[in-house]
Amino acid sequence: MTTKSFILSLCAISAALTITSCTDHSRSGFPELDEWAREVVSEKYNELGYPVNQDIRLKGFYEWYTANNLDIAGLNNVGDPFSGKPSALLSSHKFEREVIEYFAPFYGIDKDEVWGLISNSGTDGNCNGIYFGVNYLRNKTGKEPVFYVSDEAHYSNMRLAHVMNLDIRLIRSDDMGRMIPEELDKAIDPTRPCLIVYAMGSTFKGAIDDQAALNAVLAKYPGMEVYRHVDAALFGGYLPFTEHRDMVDKRVLNYQSIAISGHKFFGMDEPNGLLLTTREVYDNQTQFDVPYLNADMKMISCSRSSTSALKFWWLIKNVGSGQWEKDAAQLLDNTAYFKEQLDKIGYPCWLDEYSNTVIFKRPCQDLVSKYYLACSSDERFGGDLCHIVVMQHVSRDRIDNFIRDLSASLDK
Repeated sequence: MTTKSFILSLCAISAALTITSCTDHSRSGFPELDEWAREVVSEKYNELGYPVNQDIRLKGFYEWYTANNLDIAGLNNVGDPFSGKPSALLSSHKFEREVIEYFAPFYGIDKDEVWGLISNSGTDGNCNGIYFGVNYLRNKTGKEPVFYVSDEAHYSNMRLAHVMNLDIRLIRSDDMGRMIPEELDKAIDPTRPCLIVYAMGSTFKGAIDDQAALNAVLAKYPGMEVYRHVDAALFGGYLPFTEHRDMVDKRVLNYQSIAISGHKFFGMDEPNGLLLTTREVYDNQTQFDVPYLNADMKMISCSRSSTSALKFWWLIKNVGSGQWEKDAAQLLDNTAYFKEQLDKIGYPCWLDEYSNTVIFKRPCQDLVSKYYLACSSDERFGGDLCHIVVMQHVSRDRIDNFIRDLSASLDK
C-alpha cells in the first residue's frame, strides 16, 4: 500500500468513526450522564420497595413525539380544560378532557357531570382535592371546616393541612393501618363542616379505610356538611379494573373528589396523576378571573404538563382497559404468590386485603440496598419492617430471586 493510499484509508476510517459518533444517540458527550442512564436502566427492575411500574409502554409515544418535532414546541395546559375558552398558550386541553371523560365512568362519575384535570403528581391531586373541599364547605356554610385524616395516611395530606392552616384531627388507625370508625366518632365536631380524607392504600401497610363504616359514623350527624376526598394514589389505579371496582365507585361511596397517580399503576415515566370531581363541586369554588388567560382559575396549579395529557391519551389508545385488567389480575396474583413464598420459609410477613403491598420483618442491609426496599418501624409487628410493592415488573422470577437471597442471608 502506498503512503497516499494509507493516508486515504485513515481518512475514511476517521470519517466513518465521526459519522458513527454523531449518530450514536446513546452518547451525550458527558460520560457521567451516560453512566447514570445505563445504571438506571440496568437497575430499574430491582426496585421493589416503591410503587413505581417499571414496565413503561411509552417508546412509541416518544418516537411519534420527536418525529413530529414536538420536542421543540412549548406547550402548557394552563387553566380549566373544560372551559372551552381559547387561551393565548398552545395546549393539549382537548386530549386532557378526553382522558378525564374516559376515566370518569371507571370511578362511578357520569361523563356529563365530571370535572377534572391531569395533576402534576399524587400530592398535587390531593392538594387540589383538599383545597376544593375547603372552599366548597366554606362557601356553602360560611364556616371553616375541621380536617380529619388517619395517622397512617400519606404524609402529603398532613403537610397540605399544615400549609392551608387547617384545624386537623389525626385519627388513630388499627394495627393494619385503617382509620378506626369509633376514633373518628370521638373526634367529630358536629358544629363545623367536616373535610375528611380517606386513604385507599396507606403509604407503608397498604391499608384501605373502610369508607362504608366511616360514612355510617358521619351519617349520625345529619346537620353537618361533609366533603370526602379519596387519596387513591396507587390502589385507585388498579381497583377499577378488578372485581373490587365498587371500592372506588362514587355512586356507592358518595365521595366528592378522588386523586389517582399516573406514575404508579398506569406506568407513566414521570410524576403526574388524575384528579376527578364533579361540576357541582367545581362550580362551588372561589372564583379567580384571570383576564390575560381568558379563564377562571379555580384550581391551585397554574401551569400543567401538556405532555402528561398526551401520554395518558396515548396509553388509553395503545394499552387500554383490557390490558389494565390483565395487569391488575397479575399484580394481585403475584402479591399472593410472594406472601405464600415468605410463609413457606417462615418469614414474618403481613398483607392487607385488596393490597399489592407485602410488609415483612426487615432483612439485612445488603438486601435493603440491592432491592431498594422501603423501611419503617412498628412495635406492634416486632420493630423494624420493610415492604415490597408488587407492581407489573415484579414477576414471579424476580420474587423467587428475592426469596433465594433472603433465605441465603438467613443461613449466614
